[in-house]
Amino acid sequence: MRSVPERDAACAIAQAAAVVGDWWSLLLVRETARGHHRFDALQEELGISRKVLTERLAHLVEAGVLEKVPYQDRPVRHEYRLTESGRGLLPVLLSMQDWADRWIFGDGSLSGTADGTGAEARRVAALVGERLPRLELPGHRDGAPVDPVAGAAATVLFCYPATGSPGPLPEGWAGIPGTVGCTLENRLFRDAYDDFRAAGAEVHGVSTQRPDEQRVFAVEEGLPFTLLSDVDLRLAAALRLPTFRAGQLLRLKRAVLVLDRDRTVRHARFPVTDIPAAVAEALAEARRLAADGTGRAVTS
Repeated sequence: MRSVPERDAACAIAQAAAVVGDWWSLLLVRETARGHHRFDALQEELGISRKVLTERLAHLVEAGVLEKVPYQDRPVRHEYRLTESGRGLLPVLLSMQDWADRWIFGDGSLSGTADGTGAEARRVAALVGERLPRLELPGHRDGAPVDPVAGAAATVLFCYPATGSPGPLPEGWAGIPGTVGCTLENRLFRDAYDDFRAAGAEVHGVSTQRPDEQRVFAVEEGLPFTLLSDVDLRLAAALRLPTFRAGQLLRLKRAVLVLDRDRTVRHARFPVTDIPAAVAEALAEARRLAADGTGRAVTS
């Protein structure tokens, strides 16, 4: 945690590095985005000493990246939450993750998919058993905030890069492996939506496109479910979802998650190379989650 030299006083990069350029500070932003807010939980996740953790938390609170929120009165205890300023760092974290996935774990190729045995696939597979922290994303209908997991016995979140409506996709889009098929995926979930609802499940598509862009597509395709906009990368940061950069924007790689009503991930498929099979698999998982008290799966 260095002070900025006078020669760099007007350099925004140097000023930002003084706030979050430290290893532990960046990882604390990562962990609070993942839903770990209390001192002991942060220490356990990071394997950091209590002294260093106390210092880094105090620094981030002072810098306005985190805020202390009381959760207990006697004795008074606090948890640490990202401020609006802190949430503004999430695209920075995702850009770092994307760079490392491509240039450290990968061979530098631009891709909307991944090796099924690589670091990205292992990271998504490890989501099973993890809980999605409480967050809200703008829905396509009116941009109002929507909890991705609310009410249903099971929730299917299918992440996709982008659709072409209302405007053209970035130049060379079709040449990026794993990008083609977003419209097909939405249509297949649309056609199976009644089966998902009969199983007590809700479906949401998620992309980093703006809600107004999603709205045009949803209306044109007659989608019965709500598309969610992760334009601020809150979901991507919470789950460390794989992304790729195209058209100067981070796009979600295609993945399918099934969560229970307690927000716990019960199924994760990545990469998605066979879209019809992924939809059928998600429906089977949703039916299993919606099994009745005797253990029999719900069927449509």
